[in-house]
Amino acid sequence: MEVLYPRCAGLDVHEAFVMVCRRVLHADGPVEKVVRRYSTMTADLLALADWLAEAGVTHVAMESTGVFWKPVWNLLEGRFTLLLVNPRDVKQVPGRKTDVADAAWLAQLLQYGLLKGSLVPPPSIRALRDLTRHRTTLIRDKTRVINRIHKVLEDANIKLTAVASDIMGVSGRAMLAALVRGDTDPQELAALAQRRLRRKLPQLEQALQGRVQPHHRLLLQSLLAQVTFLEQEITALDAVIETTLRPFAAPLQLLKTIPGITARAANVLAELGPDMRVFPTAAHCASWAALCPGHDETGGKRRSGKTRHGNRWLKGTLTEAAWVASRTTGTYAAAQYRRLAGRRGKKRALVAVAHSLLIAAYHVLRDGVAYHDLGPQHFDRLNETHLTRHLVKRLEHLGHKVTLEPAHVAA
Repeated sequence: MEVLYPRCAGLDVHEAFVMVCRRVLHADGPVEKVVRRYSTMTADLLALADWLAEAGVTHVAMESTGVFWKPVWNLLEGRFTLLLVNPRDVKQVPGRKTDVADAAWLAQLLQYGLLKGSLVPPPSIRALRDLTRHRTTLIRDKTRVINRIHKVLEDANIKLTAVASDIMGVSGRAMLAALVRGDTDPQELAALAQRRLRRKLPQLEQALQGRVQPHHRLLLQSLLAQVTFLEQEITALDAVIETTLRPFAAPLQLLKTIPGITARAANVLAELGPDMRVFPTAAHCASWAALCPGHDETGGKRRSGKTRHGNRWLKGTLTEAAWVASRTTGTYAAAQYRRLAGRRGKKRALVAVAHSLLIAAYHVLRDGVAYHDLGPQHFDRLNETHLTRHLVKRLEHLGHKVTLEPAHVAA
């Protein structure tokens, strides 16, 4: 087998230490294999880099789970060509599972070019990804706290959520603050409603008649403080993300032309990156994101088409975008959702729309052009004869006699 990288190394990365196998093929033929163990402290990782560099190592492959690979990658990046390998893709021979054997096996596979690295974006995109993921986590934390407020109100016999669609709006917050202060008069609480909610004053008075105990007020005060804190954190983070996005203004604007992605363009850009050359085709991009059917076949029979886990951050963002796009008017995404939801179910239809949005994002970023919608009539134009036959058959089943005549085209 041909040697592609004469001087390489394999790293088995753990939380506290890194097992390293340096593999060097000399000109006269023999392979020099040296194994060392380094801690994951910064000083030791820098010493590891120097030890690899003094032997002329050019390529380094590392196997890791979780986030343990990140500090190693950050210190070796720029000095070597790095590959991050998924542990399930480099299974060791059963009965020989040791850290030393793993590092040696990685180095050997790398030397012969048998490893495929995972996608690791450049530092600027990694920083943006950390920020957008943290913002998503904060938003989810805020949602969880609001749900706990709902539970406290239910426990106190306050049915505000049955009348007001958003208890964290201006009116809802005013009523919650009054409850925390000790106000219990339903009429006074309902009078705090503003704008359209004032049309429901009788219902509000009934909903706000409850049994609020002192511990309920304490819980509401604590939960409202948490919501306020999380909102402040999200606002501050938005300003940092906006600054970080300035170098990517052009691709960001292109992504915003896609229905459903407009408000989530920063998250999509952070997960995909602006350079689509890392994916040979749009199908490769969908496979990496696991937004395409799985392929599990044996004995000529397909057992399952379930999607893989993939990038959960990107899948979650695109699924939310698909939900928004499916409710737009006069778009391809909405027509696709309606076409599939009836016979495949709403969840499968959403995944299909998310897949279409991802393909659109790939082409928009690769070609540098704005999104062009195919329109709601796209599926009808694909096979007009079949659609005509189907509609005629449905009318005949309803008891109608159908005669088709070609429409006259004005000269």
